[in-house]
Amino acid sequence: MEGGNGKSILQFAPFQSSVDEGFWHRLSSLKLNKFGVDDSPVPITGFYAPCSQSQVSNHLTLLAESLPSDSSEESSLLAVSRGNRNRCFVPGIIYNTNTVEGFHALDKQGLLKAEAQKIWEDICSGKALEDSSVLSRFLLISFADLKKWSFHYWFAFPALVLDPPATLVNLRPASQCFSSEEAESVSAAFNEWRNSSLTADVPFFLVHIDSNSHATIKHLKDWETSQSADDGHKLLFGFYDPCHLPNHPGWPLRNLLAFVCSRWDLKSVHFLCYRESRGFADLGLSLVGEAMITIPPGWRNHGHVPNAVGWELNKGRRVPRIISLAKSMDPTRLAISAADLNLKLMRWRALPSLNLHSLSSLKCLLLGAGTLGCQVARTLMAWGVRNITLVDNGRVAMSNPLRQSLYTLDDCLNGGEYKATAAVNSLKRIFPAVEAEGVIMAIPMPGHPVPSQEEQSVLDDCRRLHDLIDSHDVVLLLTDTRESRWLPSLLCANTNKITITAALGFDSFLVMRHGAGPCSSSHDSKTEAENSLSADMSNLGLTDGDGGKRLGCYFCNDVVAPIDSTSNRTLDQQCTVTRPGLAPIASALAVELLVGILHHPHGIFAEGEVVNSSNSGSSEQPLGILPHQIRGSLAQFSQMTLVGHSSDSCTACCGTVVSEYRKRGMEFILQAINYPTYLEDLTGLTELMKSASKFELEWDDGTDEDDDDLVEV
Repeated sequence: MEGGNGKSILQFAPFQSSVDEGFWHRLSSLKLNKFGVDDSPVPITGFYAPCSQSQVSNHLTLLAESLPSDSSEESSLLAVSRGNRNRCFVPGIIYNTNTVEGFHALDKQGLLKAEAQKIWEDICSGKALEDSSVLSRFLLISFADLKKWSFHYWFAFPALVLDPPATLVNLRPASQCFSSEEAESVSAAFNEWRNSSLTADVPFFLVHIDSNSHATIKHLKDWETSQSADDGHKLLFGFYDPCHLPNHPGWPLRNLLAFVCSRWDLKSVHFLCYRESRGFADLGLSLVGEAMITIPPGWRNHGHVPNAVGWELNKGRRVPRIISLAKSMDPTRLAISAADLNLKLMRWRALPSLNLHSLSSLKCLLLGAGTLGCQVARTLMAWGVRNITLVDNGRVAMSNPLRQSLYTLDDCLNGGEYKATAAVNSLKRIFPAVEAEGVIMAIPMPGHPVPSQEEQSVLDDCRRLHDLIDSHDVVLLLTDTRESRWLPSLLCANTNKITITAALGFDSFLVMRHGAGPCSSSHDSKTEAENSLSADMSNLGLTDGDGGKRLGCYFCNDVVAPIDSTSNRTLDQQCTVTRPGLAPIASALAVELLVGILHHPHGIFAEGEVVNSSNSGSSEQPLGILPHQIRGSLAQFSQMTLVGHSSDSCTACCGTVVSEYRKRGMEFILQAINYPTYLEDLTGLTELMKSASKFELEWDDGTDEDDDDLVEV
């Protein structure tokens, strides 16, 4: 857009508003408990900060503390907001009407002009010199429908209109406008200004650079003394710019130019739009420009109030906004907002790629509701997971509550509540919005033969477990016996489910993710046509979907099939005897490993990474490396990451076992349960062990004097 002299007209990026839910809750409380039908205007406080990201502008924000709880608190708002570098104080006023008709009938232009007059009077009286925040006064009109918990509102950020408008001579990144010495000094001066509680939230200032390239940040009231300081100096009018755009300054500059024009009768104004990154001055993001100003007729008459603009647009239209808090007014909804706060803050700076939707919609199946299951469930909720199913057939014992964090003494009484039920009740007490389900069920295990009269019940449990795994996105194996992990491992390998195992020793632990199943893609065995089964079988093998060697499961390193490990055990062997600090560590790592898989571009097919290895993705993935196995020892306070590839003799995930399961289904599972050596025979482990037992070392009985030929085995 060109001005009359060929220069472009200076254009400004409008202020944007953001209202925290807490503000509406406080307003509702005040309306109900204090204001009643009184619709008199109420002073409020807004906050904003300089732009801190190259892609996102900062908003003027209203929080719960923007409103006073009573008349005596109004004065304390100033003291609370002062000195906070991320909360520059901005005075405002709210007109909250009693009816929606009254809201629409408000004289919006008259209200805007009234606030503009306050700004003009502050300029003329010199108040703006002492407190420059008044240059950014704002106006909010609203109507609170407390029956429907909806709020109609509209912001205005009054800006005095220069007529004719200011023209832009130049506008460049600040880094291109200073010498290296000046830039270094300017950055240091800004960092000092921002770190001082006396000046951190002062939004308008002077940038003075003397002939020796030394920069100083000063208050606006120091303009006269700075102007006459020396002949070789540079003097810029600066402001905290909430805008991120590289070609336009933010809205606060409008009233700053009006102030400079009226106060000092300047025709040319050099200005600096201060922006920062990671809490420090960013001269590459900040802008330096020059504007030419013609003093509008009548401005010398302080009784004349300039025209003003500033009503915020709603998606490009001059209409108010409406927000409904009907759901969030419910305590459960409030709990969700509070629970998600930390996760949302993580996305601001540390983890912008965090996918909260994928976490909240994730369905997690926890097999085992003991020490590991309790800790894992709580950590999942902390990560934003809202759908959790716990499977366990045990009851809460008196020894459990101290180590198993979801249980209390009440759960132990009268024989003990079922763990699955008690755990779900506890999760819902902690966080009412969680969708938790408890399933009381024993997991069928190989090596535990089933009498013929119980076969149907066990097969029903097998089908039920199959359906549970099929209906969830992630399975976590948290049981306390090796054989109880076999059937879930097989079912997960068959369907390529994300599977995490956590296992405890006395002072050691294992946390690992299972690799993808032996199929190149997941299959739905329920809907596969029989004529495609042979084709599917040809895909079973040791490679993943990309042709790389797939990662192993919990059983891939074993040379024996899982057998009964619960019979004929002493008391210390019947209980899970571990150091108390072990389960929280392993549980936390299990959930962190899961979150890493979900945020990795290859998901379940991601390669195993080891600390400091050449294929480590820590420099590329926001959550760091994604290991296959994590093994830790409390005895040595050590931890290591390992990679183990799949075995073609694995009793749970090899192609032979998965193929047999697909062909025979429940008949195969029943045979594996009843005959301990069946899985070893099927996978070739029996032949392997026979070959090993026949192997004999042929020792050299010679008396060769040269010991270098001896080999120690």
